[in-house]
Amino acid sequence: MKFLVFPALAVLLASCGGTVKNPDVKAGISKDTLAYEYKTFKQRADNCGNKPDSGCTVLKIVYPDFHNQPDLNDTIKRKISNMFMVDGKMNTDFDPLVTHFMNSYKEDLKTTSRPTMFYTLDNKATIVRQDSALTTLQIDGYAYLGGAHGASFTGFINWQTKMHKNLDLKDILVDGYEPQLNVIAEKIFRKQENLSDTSSLKNDYFFKDDKFSLNENFLISPLGLRFVYNQYEIKPYAAGKTDLVIPYTQIKKLIRPNTVVAQYIK
Repeated sequence: MKFLVFPALAVLLASCGGTVKNPDVKAGISKDTLAYEYKTFKQRADNCGNKPDSGCTVLKIVYPDFHNQPDLNDTIKRKISNMFMVDGKMNTDFDPLVTHFMNSYKEDLKTTSRPTMFYTLDNKATIVRQDSALTTLQIDGYAYLGGAHGASFTGFINWQTKMHKNLDLKDILVDGYEPQLNVIAEKIFRKQENLSDTSSLKNDYFFKDDKFSLNENFLISPLGLRFVYNQYEIKPYAAGKTDLVIPYTQIKKLIRPNTVVAQYIK
């Protein structure tokens, strides 16, 4: 079973043609928010018996369930379910994940030299911020699958509330943004990592062709775009995750006008 990082779903927003202007997004944003309640989904292995959760194979998921928002709820479940390679399908329920997780554990028990070994899968989706225009969520997961150590994951959902869409970078940034955004991000990254402008990324990082590049695992925050590289993505396991925030003040020219990000631009 592989621990995978899934980028945010690509969603293209409809644009107005001709001389018609888009409405002022800032003026249309209010504090009205979506109603929700947190739910817990938990499955214990058949051999758990009276053992506590901390001592047997348990899959646990905590997530918000939004009232009358089926598309958003499906997106949350899909994001959580597909943090792991299950069957290649975009599942909107947890059953395939549970089946794959428990079957993998049972198969591992047949060959392991540690009969007391157990698996752990613990995920939580948390609402970071929401208003009438944007709902953002962070999904944190931890899994131990019988190896030398566990692995953790952080992912995001940037939900355009009124359009019922999950946003991709292409929805909030101008066409051809990639080169300029990468240049700005690399400067921040190098400063954060205490690297000079000419230091090689070959030995200590896993970037393709040893060249810095952003992923699409991002969160729209009031201060800037927050990117997270998960374990193993660009560094060895021991280095953990890498958090990178690009302030809006440095990318104003790259932001599409009248998008949900406009409310954070001063």
